[in-house]
Amino acid sequence: MTTRLNPYLSFSGDAKQALEFYQQVLGGTLDLNTYGGFGAEAPPGYADKIMHGMLETPSGFTLMAADNPPGTEQTPGGGFAVSLSGDDAEELRGYWGGLSDGSTVAVPLEKQMWGDVFGMCTDKFGVTWMVNITERS
Repeated sequence: MTTRLNPYLSFSGDAKQALEFYQQVLGGTLDLNTYGGFGAEAPPGYADKIMHGMLETPSGFTLMAADNPPGTEQTPGGGFAVSLSGDDAEELRGYWGGLSDGSTVAVPLEKQMWGDVFGMCTDKFGVTWMVNITERS
């Protein structure tokens, strides 16, 4: 396997819902493992929480996520954003449409001064997404 870099998102109990939402938007195969699914006793209230989840999409994206273990504080957003970029405008506009539904849009998806179409939103799970469609030749 080739080495790869991909985002790993943390949630406070709604990782399953977030990953299912991202699967609806991005497509792909979702693999979810719960704290209670490994045979060991899960921490109280965590049997159905996600210990590790991975979404692999047809476009080659890999997105991982988990619910924070007990005693670990979660700060949504956390000073990072997930960026989707390229020149397939139809595909990227489709992702934007799904991700921005119910989100807080900071920058509408529109032509920017650098020549590309760009938008930024924070989805309903507190994750910031940036979409950049290359239009320069």
